Amino acid sequence: MYKGIAFFDLDHTLLNEQTKVDDEVAEAMKQLRRNNVLPVISTGRNIFEIPEILEKTAIDTVVSANGDYVLFENKPVYEAIIKPEIVSNFLDFAKSLGESTTVMNNLGAAINFVTEDTKNNYASINTRIPPLGAEDYIKQHPIYMMVVNTVGHDQKYIDTFDDTLTFYRNTPFSMDVVVKNGSKKRGIQELITNAGLTGIPTYGFGDGNNDVPMLQYVDHPVVMGNGLPHVKEYAEFITTNNTDHGIVNGLKHYHLI
Repeated sequence: MYKGIAFFDLDHTLLNEQTKVDDEVAEAMKQLRRNNVLPVISTGRNIFEIPEILEKTAIDTVVSANGDYVLFENKPVYEAIIKPEIVSNFLDFAKSLGESTTVMNNLGAAINFVTEDTKNNYASINTRIPPLGAEDYIKQHPIYMMVVNTVGHDQKYIDTFDDTLTFYRNTPFSMDVVVKNGSKKRGIQELITNAGLTGIPTYGFGDGNNDVPMLQYVDHPVVMGNGLPHVKEYAEFITTNNTDHGIVNGLKHYHLI
């Protein structure tokens, strides 16, 4: 039985500004294991995007796609699939606004076309633009999450798809799109239930909008020093920046390492 479970957002939290894992952070993840604390990545990213991170940290439990696809010890324990007709309708609506959409699952991604916002979005997260072919991809694969490359049309999307989808703005150039009421909180709940991890103290580290449900749910919410101001309101403890030993300092605060 673990004595604690620690959930970590990736971008601007566990990762540095080059979206890499610093050596001291990788060592902290391994120290957690030695101290009988389960480290868990809790991210808006999908499994196929983070193999190097998983390898360097030796983490095998992941709440990915903003809670829509969950692994425990490298085995799937939960998935939330966006219905194909909803995906198709969304692509059409975004296209009518001149905005591109990326469709994603644990194995890969595809995009329907590329705009300047698309280029800016992927540059901001140090990630290559996915291959074209979203319309064909959704015919062959389940979709756990979408990313709409948009600036300024948040409310139009929310109003149009309020009954079927949930949105998180995580960059100035894009919103993450998941099933209605999909969240890191939901993914964490499913992990704890399906993996038999109930009754164990939980800790969450985050910085952004999609971290709020997680921070509201865990026993001990930690927000990075570089976190958004309104996200810091959910913190039990505010650690230093992700580029200033924030993860290590937060874990030391709770005597987890």
